[in-house]
Amino acid sequence: MATAEAIDVRNVTTIGHVDHGKTTMMDALLAANNIISSRMAGKIRYLDSREDEQERGITMESSAVSLRFNVMERNPQGAEPRPKTYVVNMIDTPGHVDFSSEVSTASRLCDGALVLVDVVEGVCTQTITVLRQAWQDRLRPILVINKFDRLITELKLAPVEAYHHLAQLIEQVNAVMGSFFASERMEDDLRWREERERRLAEKRDTHADEVEATVNEEDEYQEKDDEDIYFAPERGNVVFASAIDGWGFRIGKFAHLYAVKLGIKEGNLRTVLWGDFYLDPKTKRVISHKHLRGRALKPLFVQFVLDNIWAVYDAVVTNPNPDKVNKIITTLGLKIPPREQKSKDTRQLLSLIFSQWLPLSTCVIQTIVDIVPPPSAAQRTRLPKMLYPDIYEATVEPKNKLEEDLYYCNDRPEASVVALVSKMFAIPTKELPGKKKKALTAEEMRSRARAAREARAAAAASSEATPSEPDSVPIEEGMQKVELNDKTEAENGDAESDETLLGFARIYSGTIRTGTTIVCVLPKYSHALGPSHPRNAQHLVTAQVEELYTMMGRELVPVESVRAGNVFAIRGLEGKVWRNATLCAPASSGIGETTDLTEVQDSLVNLAGVIRYAAPIVRIALEPEHPADMPKLIRGLKLLAQADPCVETFQQKTGEHVILTAGELHGERCIRDLKERFAKIEIHASKPIVPFRETAVKAPDMAPPKTPNAKRGTIHGAAAHDLGKFTIRAAPLHPVIFEFLIDNLAILRRMQQERRAGEDLGRTDDDDALDDENFDVQGEYIKKPTIKAEQFWPMLREKCREAGGEWSDIVDKIWAFGPQRMGSCLLIDSRPGRPNSFKRRLAQVKAGETITEQDTLAAAFDNYLETGFQLATFQGPLCAEPVEGMAYFVESVTLDREGIEEEQTHNRMAHLTGSFISAVRDACRNGLLDWSPRLMLAMYTCDIQASTDVLGKVYGVVAKRRGKIVAEEMKEGTEFFTVRAKLPVVESFGFADDIRKRTSGAASPQLIFSGYEMLDQDPFWVPTTEEELEDLGEKADRVNIAKVYMDAVRERKGMFVDRKIVEFAEKQRTLKR
Repeated sequence: MATAEAIDVRNVTTIGHVDHGKTTMMDALLAANNIISSRMAGKIRYLDSREDEQERGITMESSAVSLRFNVMERNPQGAEPRPKTYVVNMIDTPGHVDFSSEVSTASRLCDGALVLVDVVEGVCTQTITVLRQAWQDRLRPILVINKFDRLITELKLAPVEAYHHLAQLIEQVNAVMGSFFASERMEDDLRWREERERRLAEKRDTHADEVEATVNEEDEYQEKDDEDIYFAPERGNVVFASAIDGWGFRIGKFAHLYAVKLGIKEGNLRTVLWGDFYLDPKTKRVISHKHLRGRALKPLFVQFVLDNIWAVYDAVVTNPNPDKVNKIITTLGLKIPPREQKSKDTRQLLSLIFSQWLPLSTCVIQTIVDIVPPPSAAQRTRLPKMLYPDIYEATVEPKNKLEEDLYYCNDRPEASVVALVSKMFAIPTKELPGKKKKALTAEEMRSRARAAREARAAAAASSEATPSEPDSVPIEEGMQKVELNDKTEAENGDAESDETLLGFARIYSGTIRTGTTIVCVLPKYSHALGPSHPRNAQHLVTAQVEELYTMMGRELVPVESVRAGNVFAIRGLEGKVWRNATLCAPASSGIGETTDLTEVQDSLVNLAGVIRYAAPIVRIALEPEHPADMPKLIRGLKLLAQADPCVETFQQKTGEHVILTAGELHGERCIRDLKERFAKIEIHASKPIVPFRETAVKAPDMAPPKTPNAKRGTIHGAAAHDLGKFTIRAAPLHPVIFEFLIDNLAILRRMQQERRAGEDLGRTDDDDALDDENFDVQGEYIKKPTIKAEQFWPMLREKCREAGGEWSDIVDKIWAFGPQRMGSCLLIDSRPGRPNSFKRRLAQVKAGETITEQDTLAAAFDNYLETGFQLATFQGPLCAEPVEGMAYFVESVTLDREGIEEEQTHNRMAHLTGSFISAVRDACRNGLLDWSPRLMLAMYTCDIQASTDVLGKVYGVVAKRRGKIVAEEMKEGTEFFTVRAKLPVVESFGFADDIRKRTSGAASPQLIFSGYEMLDQDPFWVPTTEEELEDLGEKADRVNIAKVYMDAVRERKGMFVDRKIVEFAEKQRTLKR
């Protein structure tokens, strides 16, 4: 069995907010393909194949299904329409924010998206996120306004009110699309101007004698039309649906019905069926709102469409009326058996009427075929963006054969094979098609019984013949023993591989076949360096295609080959591909016996790239209940990290095994997977570990400075025997500079990598992988930079001038950034003479100059000082968490050269350097404590939708968890409020359950990590002034929150905790006997 041709394929993903009905809608499509019964559609949620997905009622993993549909094709000559078979590959994705990485892996494989929006809840946070994802991946979106029945049964709106509500909703979604378009145009405009200025400057240089350089006339700024990005019902890209009742329609369906009745052309009617158009009852003509002349007419959409739907709901559900129902059925010409009409189950009758009158599956499939382009057309616009992410043109001309095959989705045998594996997923080995136990037929059962009877008869005969052998065993027992032994051996063999990892992939060109050998291009492969380069060699591996499958939800169907444009699963990449990769081969026959990959260099391409999803922020430390199970846990963690794109697993320096997850729900799912599937052992999970940040501020009532007669924060330090002395002054960074650095951490990171690459070209990439991990491990929140990399230094200089004072001239004195050499702390060289400048060193590395130091000893101690600074900022003084927003000025370093040379002769330098680094680290930490120290908490932005009757309870839960309400707005036409709050991550565990319990399930929150915020409370604060003592007493009865958080982290890390064992000893307590 092979897959379909590219022209008849459509690859579509369903995206939307959590609980907006994506999986329910997929059920309707599956029922139309006879995979599930139409009665169970909407109840069974077939694609939620995990047990916990069914329990919670939400999707957690994206699952794919290939459906076949016959669609009647209209012929242009007006001939008889013929049926044409389309293959629609659907990928159902989760809507919960914890699993947003699943959405991005799915959208890379598709050409179109069904965007589901709940008609009552409207546009939610995750709706905007998934729309942005679809926009970035250049998917063609279709808007599905779902849960239409809620307008009738819950909100009880009149048809005219419902029409205005729908118009507003479509307007909201279009506003989101418009904002994406506007931001892209602004970037385009800026780039066009820069390019124009550059060309003008070149022209001036070449024609210096010309007074004025003019631009070519044809080089005008091209305005892009934004017409085709919006959703408009008359253009056929909006579906009105109720997935639970199994119906859906587009305007075209009703235009077709009424065109004959009214004698208006179908095309004309389609354009006026949505919008402010009315039917004049006298003239029977369509008029616009200008010709109403005060008459109270209903818009066409209300009169022709909504009134009919309301009438059906009214007759069947709201005020059941069998006669009316009968009339509706006969008028619409539906075939519904009388037994069903008399049924007491009104919802069942309703869905029967609607699924025959306005079937959802037909409507959705027809929309997909009309709106979503086939792969051969879609890849013209999508692949240039994947190959060249910085490109801005919609299409580009192919530069070579490979690009031509990709852009035109060429599936001939000689075309280059390119497939993108966007994620790996685990499936129990016993569920693979070849491993499943087949059900026995009746004939096989009879033959087995016959064989058993004969064996028994033979055994009886042999026992009669030889009675003298007491040690003979009945044959059945012997057989059983043999079987048992075999079974245990088999079990031992299978224990190693209970789970098989498959790649979730889409083929862009060529035809991939089982048994061929292909090249896996891993995400860090750099095309510019070529396959023979030592840095690239480890990012190319060859693999044999063991099996190819078409995915059908939880089932897999084996196929021999897959043609370009299809989505498939592939076996044979386990142990070679970590999470994503590009599979390449020069033709469908694979690379054959070739071992030298330079021969196939022209057919290698890297589409995967290193993708950064939302930073996982919640850490959980794991250990097995029985220490002997440690190897199983490690193996399980490795499998988990591959099977889930958004989880990070690593071993901390303390030896703990830690998983980093996107949120609480994601963490629970990972632990459950480990226990039940990947490790199959009992696991102890720690309480979630949340990252903090440390900083200091200038407060009104600080203790006197530690060093008298010097500025606050100044610390004098010395290494062993005063051989190296130094003075370092710490100061909180000016807010303007701090915000600038936080916004542009990504640029700092890139500069650091450039510097490393320049300093050490021979370095392997393993270190880079480590750097990547460390960066994530810190729970960093990387924003998109606000400026371009080349503008970093000029902008920083501008910000420093804006800050004024001692900050105005620090740019050339910046020695290093920290922690991890790319944070928001600065080490500033304010010694007299030529400063140690990071900017200068970077420029030298870029220019390829070798950096020669005049004074090697001073340079060595400068390096040690920088190391001390990095250590101090990586683990701050409060609770060994990274420091943010501090500047450390190095005011002097004096070295006793004779003493140091003596140490060198006695080979005691290691002791000296160690003590110097420690002294610098301690000085930096004490400098921070000289100011008023503060903790910065990781914060979630929390969006809650709640009705007015539970609003108070929601506020109560948020306040109890030290959150603050940022905004609230009422959705027009409903009684729903959208509440936005900020909540510390450390307080968020159990928050979702708490809210659901308090509001009886009426409100559920979405938590999205949004960076760090300062907790304005000194952890070391005690009452000192008379007023404070009078208010609070010496013991300060009020709990110091910052101290509670700090002590909890210190205790977890095994550091000293200053805690009183006996508190309030002098207070009288009367104990009950």
